[in-house]
Parts: sequence; C-alpha cells; structure tokens
Amino acid sequence: MTRFQSLSDSEMEIMKVIWEMAGPVTTSQLLELFAYKGWKVQTLSTFLTRLTEKGVLRAEKRGKNKLYSPALTQADYHKQEAKYVIDSMYHGSLLDFLAAFYGGQGISKTELEELKHWFEQEAQHD
Repeated sequence: MTRFQSLSDSEMEIMKVIWEMAGPVTTSQLLELFAYKGWKVQTLSTFLTRLTEKGVLRAEKRGKNKLYSPALTQADYHKQEAKYVIDSMYHGSLLDFLAAFYGGQGISKTELEELKHWFEQEAQHD
C-alpha cells in the first residue's frame, strides 16, 4: 500500500469476514455470507475491487473464478489506521493524541501503569 486509505463500514464488514475465513474466498461464497444485505454480484465486485486497490485484499484468478485473500492481517491494518490518524490529525505526536483522547478527563492510575508498562516494553524492542 503506497498511501493509506481507510475502509468504509461495508468494506470493513467484508474484510472482517475474509480475515475470519481460513483460506481464500470466492465472490460466490461472499454473496452467500452477505445474502441478508441483498447485494448483487456487481455491488460486491465493486467492494472487492476497491479493497484490492486499497491494498488490503489480494485477488488471484483461477479458471473462471477469482480467489480473494487478505493482503494484510487485521492487526496490520489497524496499526496503519492508527498511525494515519496520529500522523494526519496530531502531526505524528502520540502525546497530542492522548491529550485529545482524554480531553481533561484524566487517566486512572491503572491505565497510567498499563501505559507505563507498555512503553517500557516497547523501549526494550528498539
């Protein structure tokens, strides 16, 4: 993925299903799983194309079918999404993000200890 692009609610719903599946999936399988939405083949195909263009989904042609599999893990997608939010809205400052997130509400001692422990662990990996 060259530039991060957030997923729409429907795209995220599709990706959650694909991430949960054990192997590659076909459009037919996804149509069955999303039958309750009443999506037509073209609607689902449009979503799958967008997901492929965004770099979170990989498409492989096998005979008449396309098989879709994740190009990123769910955790990797969420890391990229969090980094994008912090970079674009908080000038890359985690401290500014945390200050905005807590917005004067304060942070509990337990949360502060958990954050301190997490930062110490992260520092050891550097």
